[in-house]
Amino acid sequence: MPKIWNETFQKEVLSSRLETTQILARAINKAPQPPQAWVLVTGVAYYQPSLTAEYDEDSPGGDFDFFSNLVTKWEAAARLPGESTRQVVVRSGVVLGRGGGAIHHMLLPFRLGLGGPIGSGHQFFPWIHIQDLAGILVHALEASHVQGVLNGVAPAPTTTNAEFAKALGAALGCPAFIPLPGMVVQAVFGRERAIMLLEGQKVVPRKTLASGYRYSFPELGAALKEVVA
Repeated sequence: MPKIWNETFQKEVLSSRLETTQILARAINKAPQPPQAWVLVTGVAYYQPSLTAEYDEDSPGGDFDFFSNLVTKWEAAARLPGESTRQVVVRSGVVLGRGGGAIHHMLLPFRLGLGGPIGSGHQFFPWIHIQDLAGILVHALEASHVQGVLNGVAPAPTTTNAEFAKALGAALGCPAFIPLPGMVVQAVFGRERAIMLLEGQKVVPRKTLASGYRYSFPELGAALKEVVA
């Protein structure tokens, strides 16, 4: 049974991210020889859920829900004074990889023929293959011209949750037409996590591409086939 994100657990999540980041930021700030680069991974939950808006790295965020509040405070905690250390923030989408993460929870129902879109299926589903997320991190560390925010999402045409479900079903050779109603999602995951699953953001990696990073898995079909092989 997934853990319900009640108020106590939310405070634990917020504290663990902020306190650890603040400790690292203070250590870097006081270091006699600070590192050349510091790369922080947060999430696209920074952007407000929307069925119409498109967000790139310059788009504003805010305090729309627990997750946007978390990311905003997290990134603020990582900010360093001065320019001795180059700073990069990678806002990651849903990470697709073998042996864990989002795919781990989806495989069984899909293989049983019970897979399908979550809620309406119209919400956007920003994703990235784990190999590309790791590649962006290495790129951010090694490329001295990279600074500021990079969106860690695939550059393929924006995917909706229904399109993702169809592609996963195709990769597994299974049907993917049984929707998971929103009220069930809220009952199982709790309100805050349900928001993350039932609402989405259309996020594009404009600066990531402009910085020179080249994706290994830019298309969803190939990414899913590799993950479920």
